[in-house]
Amino acid sequence: MSATQLLALTPLAILGATALAVMLGIAWRRHHAATALVTVTGLALALAALPLAWRLAPSQTPLLVVDGPAVFAAALVLVAALVCASLAHGYLEAEREPREEFYLLLLCAAAGGVVLGASRHLASLFLGLELLSMPLYGMLAYAYHRPRSLEAGIKYLLLSAAATAFLLFGMALLYAETGRLALAELASALGETAGPWGLAGLGLMLVGLGFKLSVVPFHLWTPDVYEGGPGPAATFLATAGKVAVFVVLLRLVIATPAFRGEAAGLVLAALALASMLVGNLLALRQANLKRLLGYSSIAHFGYLLVVLAVADGLAMESGGVYLVTYLVTTLAAFGVVTLVSTPQGGEDAGALHHYRGLFWRHPYLAGVLTVSLLSLAGIPFTAGFVGKFYVLALGVEAGRWWLVGGVVLGSAIGLYYYLRVMVTLYLVEPGMRRRDVAEDWGLGAGGVVVMGLALATLLLGIYPAPMIAWVREAGRLIGG
Repeated sequence: MSATQLLALTPLAILGATALAVMLGIAWRRHHAATALVTVTGLALALAALPLAWRLAPSQTPLLVVDGPAVFAAALVLVAALVCASLAHGYLEAEREPREEFYLLLLCAAAGGVVLGASRHLASLFLGLELLSMPLYGMLAYAYHRPRSLEAGIKYLLLSAAATAFLLFGMALLYAETGRLALAELASALGETAGPWGLAGLGLMLVGLGFKLSVVPFHLWTPDVYEGGPGPAATFLATAGKVAVFVVLLRLVIATPAFRGEAAGLVLAALALASMLVGNLLALRQANLKRLLGYSSIAHFGYLLVVLAVADGLAMESGGVYLVTYLVTTLAAFGVVTLVSTPQGGEDAGALHHYRGLFWRHPYLAGVLTVSLLSLAGIPFTAGFVGKFYVLALGVEAGRWWLVGGVVLGSAIGLYYYLRVMVTLYLVEPGMRRRDVAEDWGLGAGGVVVMGLALATLLLGIYPAPMIAWVREAGRLIGG
């Protein structure tokens, strides 16, 4: 490898070194605050090294490519990991089990997300996906004394293993059809009309990656895992875990002409429409905020599948803008859930009645959740509106009117249940059992991060030009 290639991989090297330092620190002497500080410092340094990788892009090795989409995915994964590490410090203080290993799992999962976003070979795609997924099994089941947490980890383990089997079988069929493993060579060999084995391979890979994105009909695990997993783990799964997978799928779809054929486009459009409608309809009657956010996530990745169904024109830019807005908004929403769940320990505060009257006790925290829910609903002057506008514009430009209608209908349904949660925040009903956040929540790292995310949600909705310019430039810097 040349010096340029090594420098371009600096963020990944920093992540690996931080994980090694945390592991050695745990073996030498356990100290929760020190471990959290090392983790946050390593993630911040990796994030600070991304401009160097950006200047050297595009740069590639046999397995990885450091280009615009790779740096974009790495930035989102590292931001999500940094937020989760900040939230985890206060959250884990109330837990009985050893706390330090959680940060090691988080760093390994973040490294997997970075590798996945930079994959240009089926081998690195598989390794990145498994490095992202395997630590999540432990993170979701980390509070093993809680039945729901253990259940969430086991469910994700079993269903993820099944999805991995589909993915590997699809890779084997693609190799049998083309004799290639590098994505660019594979796409070229398949051409515009892939053979039956090639189509079967692409379909099986779509099944495996569709499970990770929890799109319909591969969505059944999502609400249970979100509800049972500890707050920081569910936050990482809902954000970084899905962003990295979507970026590699977007790269695969845009690079492969066979994915842009009429039949493949129809399949992707059907999955998008089903995810939008099923996710929103199932969220209507949810009385648990974490389950509601799980079904909401299914709907939002249905909107994102419109980008894959069109895969032309503004597709790369639309997908990037929507991912940024989804990430910031979802981190804020799950951050509030984690803060409310932190002081007492035990099961997370998921039930809606835990949030009843939150405004009258902690108005700023209720404001953060309100802003994030308005953004998820796509209300103007929030980040979510910009993302929805891009998806609608993409559908209109491509003439996919039934997908545009699905986005509009799904958004209208979603507005109802988001408003139901917001109204709950401002009600007071005596006699309801409630959970309350610590009085000094705003002074901790998690509180500062959550307030910053709410501010970012508003700023991106009011002045999105810098974000759009960055995403547009990232879409242009595509390497092999």
